[in-house]
Amino acid sequence: MKKINNDGSYYLNPYLGGVMLGTVLLLSFYISGRGLGASGAVKNSVAATVNLVAPHHVEKSAYYSQFAGGEKRPMSNWLVYEVLGVLAGAFLSGIIFNRLKLKVEHSPKITSRRRLIFALTGGIVFGFGTQLARGCTSGAALSGMAVLSLGGYITMVAIFGTAFIAAWILRKNWI
Repeated sequence: MKKINNDGSYYLNPYLGGVMLGTVLLLSFYISGRGLGASGAVKNSVAATVNLVAPHHVEKSAYYSQFAGGEKRPMSNWLVYEVLGVLAGAFLSGIIFNRLKLKVEHSPKITSRRRLIFALTGGIVFGFGTQLARGCTSGAALSGMAVLSLGGYITMVAIFGTAFIAAWILRKNWI
Protein backbone atom coordinates (compact mmCIF):
# COMPACT_ATOMS: atom_id res chain seq x y z
CA MET A 1 0.00 0.00 0.00
CA LYS A 2 1.06 3.51 -0.73
CA LYS A 3 0.43 6.64 1.26
CA ILE A 4 -0.70 9.12 -1.38
CA ASN A 5 -2.51 11.95 0.37
CA ASN A 6 -1.46 14.19 3.21
CA ASP A 7 -4.73 13.30 4.93
CA GLY A 8 -3.40 9.84 5.80
CA SER A 9 -5.44 7.86 3.26
CA TYR A 10 -3.91 4.79 1.61
CA TYR A 11 -4.25 3.38 -1.89
CA LEU A 12 -3.57 -0.15 -3.07
CA ASN A 13 -1.03 -0.76 -5.82
CA PRO A 14 -3.13 -1.24 -8.99
CA TYR A 15 -1.11 -4.27 -10.12
CA LEU A 16 -1.64 -5.97 -6.78
CA GLY A 17 -5.33 -5.04 -7.01
CA GLY A 18 -5.53 -6.66 -10.45
CA VAL A 19 -3.93 -9.85 -9.19
CA MET A 20 -6.32 -9.89 -6.23
CA LEU A 21 -9.33 -9.36 -8.54
CA GLY A 22 -8.16 -12.21 -10.78
CA THR A 23 -7.76 -14.45 -7.74
CA VAL A 24 -11.29 -13.60 -6.54
CA LEU A 25 -12.63 -14.33 -10.03
CA LEU A 26 -10.81 -17.68 -10.15
CA LEU A 27 -12.10 -18.61 -6.70
CA SER A 28 -15.61 -17.54 -7.71
CA PHE A 29 -15.54 -19.98 -10.64
CA TYR A 30 -13.99 -22.72 -8.51
CA ILE A 31 -16.28 -22.39 -5.48
CA SER A 32 -19.62 -21.41 -7.01
CA GLY A 33 -19.21 -22.38 -10.65
CA ARG A 34 -20.09 -18.80 -11.65
CA GLY A 35 -18.17 -15.67 -12.48
CA LEU A 36 -18.60 -12.22 -11.03
CA GLY A 37 -21.37 -9.81 -12.00
CA ALA A 38 -23.42 -6.91 -10.68
CA SER A 39 -26.09 -5.80 -13.15
CA GLY A 40 -28.25 -8.84 -12.36
CA ALA A 41 -28.53 -7.63 -8.77
CA VAL A 42 -29.90 -4.28 -9.95
CA LYS A 43 -32.33 -6.06 -12.30
CA ASN A 44 -33.55 -8.29 -9.46
CA SER A 45 -33.88 -5.31 -7.10
CA VAL A 46 -35.99 -3.44 -9.67
CA ALA A 47 -38.15 -6.53 -10.26
CA ALA A 48 -38.67 -6.95 -6.50
CA THR A 49 -39.60 -3.27 -6.13
CA VAL A 50 -42.08 -3.40 -9.02
CA ASN A 51 -43.54 -6.59 -7.55
CA LEU A 52 -43.97 -4.84 -4.20
CA VAL A 53 -45.61 -1.73 -5.72
CA ALA A 54 -47.57 -3.26 -8.62
CA PRO A 55 -47.82 -7.07 -8.38
CA HIS A 56 -50.53 -7.22 -11.06
CA HIS A 57 -48.18 -5.51 -13.50
CA VAL A 58 -45.49 -8.12 -12.78
CA GLU A 59 -47.94 -10.95 -13.50
CA LYS A 60 -48.88 -9.44 -16.87
CA SER A 61 -45.35 -8.46 -17.88
CA ALA A 62 -43.33 -11.05 -19.80
CA TYR A 63 -40.11 -9.39 -18.61
CA TYR A 64 -40.83 -8.93 -14.89
CA SER A 65 -42.54 -12.29 -14.51
CA GLN A 66 -39.21 -13.98 -15.31
CA PHE A 67 -37.76 -12.65 -12.07
CA ALA A 68 -40.61 -11.88 -9.67
CA GLY A 69 -44.15 -12.80 -8.80
CA GLY A 70 -45.66 -15.98 -7.44
CA GLU A 71 -43.07 -18.10 -5.63
CA LYS A 72 -40.08 -16.31 -7.20
CA ARG A 73 -37.87 -14.40 -4.77
CA PRO A 74 -35.67 -12.01 -6.77
CA MET A 75 -33.82 -10.76 -3.68
CA SER A 76 -32.58 -14.30 -2.94
CA ASN A 77 -30.43 -14.33 -6.07
CA TRP A 78 -26.71 -14.86 -5.45
CA LEU A 79 -25.85 -11.63 -7.31
CA VAL A 80 -27.79 -9.61 -4.73
CA TYR A 81 -25.67 -11.11 -1.96
CA GLU A 82 -22.49 -10.54 -3.99
CA VAL A 83 -23.28 -6.83 -4.43
CA LEU A 84 -24.17 -6.47 -0.75
CA GLY A 85 -20.81 -8.06 0.06
CA VAL A 86 -19.03 -5.64 -2.28
CA LEU A 87 -20.75 -2.68 -0.59
CA ALA A 88 -19.89 -4.00 2.88
CA GLY A 89 -16.29 -4.65 1.80
CA ALA A 90 -15.97 -1.14 0.34
CA PHE A 91 -17.31 0.35 3.55
CA LEU A 92 -14.89 -1.66 5.70
CA SER A 93 -11.99 -0.80 3.38
CA GLY A 94 -12.87 2.88 3.68
CA ILE A 95 -12.79 2.63 7.46
CA ILE A 96 -9.57 0.60 7.61
CA PHE A 97 -7.63 2.79 5.16
CA ASN A 98 -9.00 6.13 6.39
CA ARG A 99 -10.84 6.93 3.16
CA LEU A 100 -14.43 6.94 4.40
CA LYS A 101 -15.43 10.53 3.71
CA LEU A 102 -18.47 12.16 2.18
CA LYS A 103 -17.09 14.28 -0.66
CA VAL A 104 -17.43 14.85 -4.39
CA GLU A 105 -14.20 14.58 -6.38
CA HIS A 106 -14.14 17.00 -9.31
CA SER A 107 -11.97 19.38 -11.27
CA PRO A 108 -11.78 22.97 -10.07
CA LYS A 109 -13.29 23.89 -13.46
CA ILE A 110 -16.70 22.37 -12.68
CA THR A 111 -19.09 22.35 -9.73
CA SER A 112 -20.00 19.43 -7.51
CA ARG A 113 -23.52 19.57 -8.93
CA ARG A 114 -22.28 19.25 -12.53
CA ARG A 115 -20.01 16.36 -11.51
CA LEU A 116 -22.94 14.54 -9.87
CA ILE A 117 -25.14 15.12 -12.94
CA PHE A 118 -22.41 13.66 -15.18
CA ALA A 119 -21.98 10.69 -12.83
CA LEU A 120 -25.73 10.00 -12.72
CA THR A 121 -26.06 10.35 -16.51
CA GLY A 122 -23.10 8.03 -17.08
CA GLY A 123 -24.52 5.50 -14.63
CA ILE A 124 -27.90 5.49 -16.34
CA VAL A 125 -26.36 5.09 -19.80
CA PHE A 126 -24.07 2.32 -18.56
CA GLY A 127 -26.97 0.59 -16.76
CA PHE A 128 -29.05 0.70 -19.94
CA GLY A 129 -26.11 -0.69 -21.90
CA THR A 130 -25.67 -3.57 -19.45
CA GLN A 131 -29.24 -4.63 -20.07
CA LEU A 132 -28.78 -4.47 -23.85
CA ALA A 133 -25.53 -6.44 -23.59
CA ARG A 134 -27.03 -8.87 -21.04
CA GLY A 135 -24.23 -8.20 -18.59
CA CYS A 136 -21.99 -5.58 -17.04
CA THR A 137 -18.24 -5.08 -17.09
CA SER A 138 -17.64 -7.76 -14.50
CA GLY A 139 -20.20 -10.24 -15.82
CA ALA A 140 -19.98 -9.92 -19.60
CA ALA A 141 -16.41 -8.72 -19.98
CA LEU A 142 -14.28 -9.88 -17.04
CA SER A 143 -15.96 -13.24 -16.44
CA GLY A 144 -16.46 -13.72 -20.18
CA MET A 145 -12.77 -13.17 -20.87
CA ALA A 146 -11.85 -15.52 -18.03
CA VAL A 147 -13.59 -18.38 -19.85
CA LEU A 148 -12.10 -17.26 -23.19
CA SER A 149 -15.46 -16.16 -24.61
CA LEU A 150 -15.16 -14.10 -27.80
CA GLY A 151 -18.13 -12.04 -26.60
CA GLY A 152 -16.19 -11.20 -23.42
CA TYR A 153 -13.28 -9.82 -25.42
CA ILE A 154 -15.59 -7.84 -27.73
CA THR A 155 -17.43 -6.44 -24.71
CA MET A 156 -14.19 -5.37 -23.00
CA VAL A 157 -12.92 -3.65 -26.17
CA ALA A 158 -16.29 -1.90 -26.62
CA ILE A 159 -16.41 -0.74 -22.98
CA PHE A 160 -12.86 0.59 -22.83
CA GLY A 161 -12.95 1.96 -26.40
CA THR A 162 -16.15 3.87 -25.70
CA ALA A 163 -14.82 5.07 -22.34
CA PHE A 164 -11.60 6.29 -23.99
CA ILE A 165 -13.52 8.25 -26.63
CA ALA A 166 -16.00 9.68 -24.10
CA ALA A 167 -13.16 10.67 -21.75
CA TRP A 168 -11.37 12.46 -24.60
CA ILE A 169 -14.54 14.34 -25.56
CA LEU A 170 -15.46 15.25 -21.95
CA ARG A 171 -11.89 15.76 -20.65
CA LYS A 172 -12.39 19.49 -20.03
CA ASN A 173 -14.60 18.51 -17.11
CA TRP A 174 -11.75 16.76 -15.31
CA ILE A 175 -8.49 18.37 -16.46
